[in-house]
Amino acid sequence: MAPTVLNVAFDSADPYALASFWSKVMSVPLAADDFPGDPAASIELPTGLHLYFQIVPEPKTAKNRVHICLRPDVPRDEEVARVLALGATIVDDRRAPAPGEDGGWVVFADPEGNEFCVLRGPGEPHP
Repeated sequence: MAPTVLNVAFDSADPYALASFWSKVMSVPLAADDFPGDPAASIELPTGLHLYFQIVPEPKTAKNRVHICLRPDVPRDEEVARVLALGATIVDDRRAPAPGEDGGWVVFADPEGNEFCVLRGPGEPHP
């Protein structure tokens, strides 16, 4: 039998604050037993996958080797505006593709610098 992925872990300076941001991005609540100052926090996605945030002493120093790609259930640009309003920052805007590339996504950084992408929404054409 193959294993299943239980969670995606984020190293963090402030797990509760970062989990709160992601809770808003994903529109799901934090775990009931998570509070400010806790060394870990988590949110459970409707799929059963958890986003887990744990305290680490060192800051992020390089580009993430793994990141989350989100496919919104609304048009991409609407989701981009919503995520920006929640406190994300744009790292790379790939909505207009370079020659030979698919394009159509935006790379963000969360409040602690972890990269993630917002892809095209449903029915949006490929360029």
